[in-house]
Amino acid sequence: MTTRTAEKTKSGNGSSGKGTDAVKLLKQDHREVEDLFETFEKARSKDRKTELAKKICDALRVHMQVEEEIFYPACRGIVDDDQLDEGVVEHDSARKLIAEIEKMAPGDDLYDAKMTVLSEQVDHHVEEEEDEVFPTVKKSDLDLVSIGEQMRRRKAELGAGD
Repeated sequence: MTTRTAEKTKSGNGSSGKGTDAVKLLKQDHREVEDLFETFEKARSKDRKTELAKKICDALRVHMQVEEEIFYPACRGIVDDDQLDEGVVEHDSARKLIAEIEKMAPGDDLYDAKMTVLSEQVDHHVEEEEDEVFPTVKKSDLDLVSIGEQMRRRKAELGAGD
């Protein structure tokens, strides 16, 4: 993830117009979760791993919900439906893994392995979105700032700020 984080941090951090557009907001979420996963990998204490795993799972849950409720529906007809459907299936897989992780504790058998697999799945998902979905959306006539504001409000309702 380190290479992708460094590569993508250089672009997409500014804002256009009055608010942050949807793509930039989603990229910010991606960078945040990548950073949390990297910190988790370095963590040694059970308390720190528990804290980071909770932050990762909470951030992913909100991110996936906002994508599915607002971003993906707005992209239908612009982005290939198969790509969006794959995103939903990848979210479902991540939710199942998150549920398993949340029933566990650091030190349990397979805990670290499940966190690693979740990280790898998220990295794959992020790469597909950023390399395939986002460029298509940015070339479209979608009002990305308006969609971004809807997403920001929904994240706040779900208890996540940025």
